[in-house]
Amino acid sequence: PDTTVPGDDAAASRPDSMPGADMSAMTDMNSTPADMSMTPADAMVAQPDAAVAQPDAMVAQPDAAAPPPARDYKIVGYFAEWGIYDRNFQVVDIPAQHITHVNYAFINPTENGRCAIIDDWAVNNHQGGNFANLRNLVAEHPHLKIMLSLGGWTLSGQFSNLAFTPENRRTFVESCVQMMVDQGFHGIDVDWEYPVGGGLGSNAARPEDRANYTLLLAEFRRQLDARGDYLLTIAAPAGPSIIPNLDLPGIAAQVDWINVMTYDLNGSWSPMTGHNAPMRAPADAEGDLVQVSARAAVQTYLDGGVPPEKLVLGLPFYGRGFARVGPENNGLHQPFVGVPQGTHEPAFFDYHDLRANYVNNPAYARFFDAHAQTPYLYNAADQVFISYDDLESFGHKLDYIEELGLGGAMYWEMAGDTRDLELTRFISGRLRPRDP
Repeated sequence: PDTTVPGDDAAASRPDSMPGADMSAMTDMNSTPADMSMTPADAMVAQPDAAVAQPDAMVAQPDAAAPPPARDYKIVGYFAEWGIYDRNFQVVDIPAQHITHVNYAFINPTENGRCAIIDDWAVNNHQGGNFANLRNLVAEHPHLKIMLSLGGWTLSGQFSNLAFTPENRRTFVESCVQMMVDQGFHGIDVDWEYPVGGGLGSNAARPEDRANYTLLLAEFRRQLDARGDYLLTIAAPAGPSIIPNLDLPGIAAQVDWINVMTYDLNGSWSPMTGHNAPMRAPADAEGDLVQVSARAAVQTYLDGGVPPEKLVLGLPFYGRGFARVGPENNGLHQPFVGVPQGTHEPAFFDYHDLRANYVNNPAYARFFDAHAQTPYLYNAADQVFISYDDLESFGHKLDYIEELGLGGAMYWEMAGDTRDLELTRFISGRLRPRDP
């Protein structure tokens, strides 16, 4: 977020300031364009011998018509603090009945080893204060849990230093946990982007970050457990060059779950146009590009020892645009020059804006990439290509969550949805249909 101008969210919410931004493919940070199925356990169990006596007929048998118990999927929505301004998305607009967790973005990990509020007026004064309004929301919806999200793309500069020594870790964690307790939150979500490298060039970073991140999370776990029953999660990368910088088994042992940021996989830093959040990489992809997809990222975490129920799949409530794109292949996987103006800032289109002004606009043709399971728009006259997600692509992603038994869905961020909650209601209806 832009900490100097609270009312200006353009810098705060630009594509590379969100928790999902993975800039591992960027060659020049300052340049503008060109950024199990599991076998059922009982399948291995020997079937009873026909000669073995059957249970007493008087013993009640399970009702064959009874439905299986509903899976306790999580639906985690990020609330961007700066969204209260230009986006006019307030705490009272949070769709509490359709989600399970709110991640409040962001709290600043400062160089003096403390967790600090960014926008004091937003937190304590705006419409009675965001934190007080969140507590009121929980009182009205007791199932809802609220989390403090630390860091994010623009505020990860000090994590490496804060995690470097035992004393630094202890002091920093103590400050964050105390804020969480004092403000009535239910847990901490750590958004370090990223350990070892791959984040802003100004970030402190060192090879020891890989081990120190696990130690930092262990300190969070220790202090949280000492204070009560609190949650610990992280937002984690989907980029193939960054995931190896995480100690996946060590992290999985400390956290309740991992929010995998399976978006921002292509953007202004890419050499060609591409999908923001593809389920599969292009069929002709080579090298690391084969791994640039939601499926590949999740599989990497699974192969690294993370249980599927501890993986929450990230869904984007926005799209990314590319400018001066030629008509070949309707703009997909083509060279581009620059980015178009988005909803509030260049390149970045909120879903509600796409739904209202682009999807049914005759100047834009909608296409669906069946291989990537992702839609896109192309305006041949203006040479604009926009990659985004909608109900069709979300349907495939929710199928995938259910197929693999993942922990649920996370989305960035709430203000991107339509006012009638088209995306949120769809996710909720699929993952938690029995909720009110």
